Amino acid sequence: MDQVGALPVENALEMILMFSQEGIITYANAAAKEELEYGDELCGSHIGSIFPNEFQQSEGGFSTEYRFGSQVQNVIAYRKNLTCFPTEARMIWDEERSQYVCMANDILEKEFLSQELERVKQEAEQALKVRSEFVANVTHELRTPVNGILGNVMDLTEKEEDEKKRKALRLIERCCGDMNRLINNILDFSKLEAGKFVLENRRFHFRNMIDYVRGNHQNRMTEKGLEFFVTVSPKIPEYIIGDELKIVQILNNLLSNAQKFTHVGNVSVEIIETAQVKNSIELYFLVMDTGIGIKKEDFDKLFQSFSQVDASITRKYGGTGLGLNITRQFVEMMGGSISVESEVNKGTTFTFSIWVTIDADKDSDPIAPESHPDRKAGELPDTVLELKEKKESKVEGFRIYGSPENKEILGKTLSKLILCIEMENWEKAEDFMETIRQLTEEAPREVTRGVLRLKMAVQKANYEKAIKGLEELKACVEHETEEGN
Repeated sequence: MDQVGALPVENALEMILMFSQEGIITYANAAAKEELEYGDELCGSHIGSIFPNEFQQSEGGFSTEYRFGSQVQNVIAYRKNLTCFPTEARMIWDEERSQYVCMANDILEKEFLSQELERVKQEAEQALKVRSEFVANVTHELRTPVNGILGNVMDLTEKEEDEKKRKALRLIERCCGDMNRLINNILDFSKLEAGKFVLENRRFHFRNMIDYVRGNHQNRMTEKGLEFFVTVSPKIPEYIIGDELKIVQILNNLLSNAQKFTHVGNVSVEIIETAQVKNSIELYFLVMDTGIGIKKEDFDKLFQSFSQVDASITRKYGGTGLGLNITRQFVEMMGGSISVESEVNKGTTFTFSIWVTIDADKDSDPIAPESHPDRKAGELPDTVLELKEKKESKVEGFRIYGSPENKEILGKTLSKLILCIEMENWEKAEDFMETIRQLTEEAPREVTRGVLRLKMAVQKANYEKAIKGLEELKACVEHETEEGN
C-alpha cells in the first residue's frame, strides 16, 4: 500500500491489483476489494486465486500463458465465495516498482452501465422533445390571441378620434408587440436548446433592413425624449447574403434594452466593415446608449439564460433574461462574437461582429474594406474607438447640470411631462421623472428637493400636487439658470 499511496488509483472505478514476481498481491484498491468481496486480506493472496484459469501457482511464483501488455483481454475473475464473473483485463509490468499491475472491469456491470446510460440518454432526449413540442404549442396558442388583439386594436386606433383613447389603444398595441417578442424569444430559446435551430441565409437589401429596424424603435425613442442615431458605412454592399430575420432580432433585442434602460441622452447604432476574406465580410455593430449602465462584476451574468443582473431592476423594467442569451447564440452561429463595456450612470456599449457573404449579382459592387493586419483578435478598429470616444464626450455634457446640452434636454422633458400629467398618463410621467432625476443629479439642493416632491406626486397619481410641484420645479430651475448666467 505504501508503494502506491501517491497514485490516484484508490478510488478508481476499475479494479486495480498489483502483484509481485512470485504472484503475491501487494495492493488492491477499494473497487477490487468490493467486487471480489475481500477485505484487507486480499493483499497477501495469490493472483491465481483471483484468475485461476490464467495463473497457476507454482513453486516460488506462478506459471501463465497470459499475454502481458497494454492489450485488453477477456478473463474470468473469481470472488472469495468462488462465484465468478467475466472481466476485461490488461496486465503490464511496472519496471519502476518491479511488479505487475492488473486493471480489470466487470463486463456485465460495464454493459449494464452502458445500457443504463443509453436509457437515461433516450429518456432525456424524449423529455426534451416533449418539452420543445409543449413550448411550440403553447407559444402558438399564445401568439394567436395576441395577434387577434393586436389586429383589432390597430383598427380601433385608426378610427378613434379621441386623443386620450388613442393613447390607451397605442399602449395596448405596444404591449401586444412586447408579448410577441417575448413569445418569439421563448420559442427561439427552446429551439436553440434542442439543437434544432438552423440559419436561413438569403439575399437581402442591407440598408432596407436597417431602415426597418430604425422605424421599429424611432417612435419609442422620440416619445421618451431620446435622440436616436443610426449610421451605416458606405463601404457595406447594398445586397448581402445572411439570415436577415436573425440580424433584425439581434438588433431589436439590443435596442429594446438600450431604450428601456436609458432615460436621458441618446441611443446610437454604428455599423462598419472590418475585414474581408474572399467573398465574405465581417460586419461590426456598435449599439451605444447613455443609460443606467452595468456594474463590471455583473458582466458575466448578462449572457446567461434566465439570468438577471439585479432583481430590483427586473422588478422595475421586466424581462425574462433570455434576450441576450439568444442574441449571443445567434451571433456565434454567424461566426462572430459579442462583448459589452459599461459604466454605471454613464451608459453601455454592446459590440458584436458577424460574417456575411457578398452577393455576386449585378447589384453588388462593394468597395473593398480596409485591411487591418496589425489589429489583434478582439481588438477594436480605430474607427470604432473614435466613435466610442465621440459618444463618451457627448454623454458628459448631458450629465453636467446647467450645460447647454443639459438645459436643452431638461426643458424638452419638462414640456413632455406637462402633457403626461394633463392626460394623466402616470406610467409615462414616471419615465420622464427618471429622466429629470438624472439630469438634475448635480443640481443645487432646492432643485433636487423639488424633483423629489414632484416624483412623489407622480407616483401617487395626484394631479393637483403634480401640477403644483411641476410649476414650483420649473420656477426653481429658471431661477437657478438666471443666477448661473
